[in-house]
Amino acid sequence: MPKDYFVKDINLAEQGKKNIEWAEMQMGALLEVKTRFEKEKPLKGIRVGLALHVTKETAVLVRTLVAGGAEVAITGCNPLSTQDDVAAALAKEGIKVWAYKGETKEDYYRYLANVINSKPYITIDDGCDLVSEIHTKHTDLIPEIIGGCEETTTGIIRLRAMEKDGALKYPMIAVNDNKTKHLLDNYYGTGQSTIDGILRGTGILFAGKNVVVAGYGDCGKGVGLRAKGMGANIIVAEVNPFRALQAKLDGFRVMPLKEAAKIGDIFITVTGDKHVIKIEHMELMKDKAIVANSGHFDAEIDYAGLKKISVNAREIRPLVEEFTLNNGRRIIALANCRLVNLSLAEGHPSEVMSTSFCGQSLACEYLVKNKDKLPKKVITLPEELDNEIAKLQLEVLGVKIDSLDEEQIKYLNSWSEGT
Repeated sequence: MPKDYFVKDINLAEQGKKNIEWAEMQMGALLEVKTRFEKEKPLKGIRVGLALHVTKETAVLVRTLVAGGAEVAITGCNPLSTQDDVAAALAKEGIKVWAYKGETKEDYYRYLANVINSKPYITIDDGCDLVSEIHTKHTDLIPEIIGGCEETTTGIIRLRAMEKDGALKYPMIAVNDNKTKHLLDNYYGTGQSTIDGILRGTGILFAGKNVVVAGYGDCGKGVGLRAKGMGANIIVAEVNPFRALQAKLDGFRVMPLKEAAKIGDIFITVTGDKHVIKIEHMELMKDKAIVANSGHFDAEIDYAGLKKISVNAREIRPLVEEFTLNNGRRIIALANCRLVNLSLAEGHPSEVMSTSFCGQSLACEYLVKNKDKLPKKVITLPEELDNEIAKLQLEVLGVKIDSLDEEQIKYLNSWSEGT
C-alpha cells in the first residue's frame, strides 16, 4: 500500500477542522444519521472507497461512515475541486486521503489506484471514474465488491451505458436519482454555487446581462432561476423538446446555440455531454464573453480548441483566462472550463449536501443489508428511504406536516368509490 495520505500541506489541518465543524453546524439531517450509525454500526468491517469532491461537506460524510464502523479511503473526483485544508484535516484524523487542488492527470489516476488498492467492498463515486477504473484495470476485485453508489448525473449516464453494454459487474445505486438529491442538490445547489463561482472569479454584474444556459435539466433550471433572480436575461439552448418547452413556459428565450452565441454575455454549460460549446460558437461570440462550465467533466466547452485558435492567452486572475482570437475579440474562460462552482468557489451549500450525503450513507447501509440480493444494474433506493431523508431535513428545519387518516388511506388504495 502507498503512504496513507498525500495532501498539499498538512499544516492546514486546523483550519480544515474548523471548516468541517462549520459544515456540520448546517448538516443536521446527516448528523442524525451519524448518531444512529454510532449506535448500530451498520458498516462494521466494511471498507469504503470514495472518489468525491474533497470538501468540508464530504468530510462530514466520511465521519458518518466511520461512525458506522467503516474503514474509509478517499480521493478527489476532479483535479480542481479539493479543499486543501479539509484534505489535511482528514489526514490528521487518520483517514486515508490522497488529494490536492490542481492535481496533475498522473496524480489523479494514481490516487484513484490508491483507493482501489485499499480493496473496498463499497465504492462511492462522483462521475464514475472509480467504477470505470475497477471495471477496466482491477477486475480481480469485483467478486468481493458488494456494490457502489453514484452521486452525479454524468456518472449515471456512464453507468447506464455500462449496463446497456453488459459491462456493469456489480450493483450501483443511483443516489443522484433520489428526489432529495437531484431535486434539491442539482436544482438549489448547482444554481447557487455556479453563480457563486462566477462571481468570486469575476465580480461581474449579472443584472442586464444575457446569460445563456446550455442544458435545462435540474441543474440548468437551477442556474436559470438564480441568474434570473439577479436580473439577468436568460436564454436556454436545449436538444430535448420537452425541456425546451419547459424553458419557454418558464418565461425564457429558447434558441440554438449558434444564435445565442451572437448575443450572449455569459455562457454556462450544464449538460453532461461533450463539446456543447464548440469553436464555431466561440468565434461568433461578443468581445469579452465569459464561458463557464458547471457539468462534471471539462468536456462541455472545447477548451483545447479555444487555446488552439487563440493568438494570445493570459491569466488575468487565478483561474480566469483571457483568450484573444484572430478576429480581435476576447473570450474569458473560467476554471480551465472545469467545474466553476468547485474550482472558483466552495461548491454547494452545506444544507443541500446534507440530504445528498444522507442518501450516500443510507445507500451504503442498504447495500450491506441486501448483500448478494441486488441485480448488477443501476438501481434506485426505495422511496421510503428517500422520504425518510426528507423527513429528517424537515425535522431539522422545525417543520411539521400532516399525515393521512385511515379514511384517506383507504380511499387512496381503493378503486370502487367514484362520483
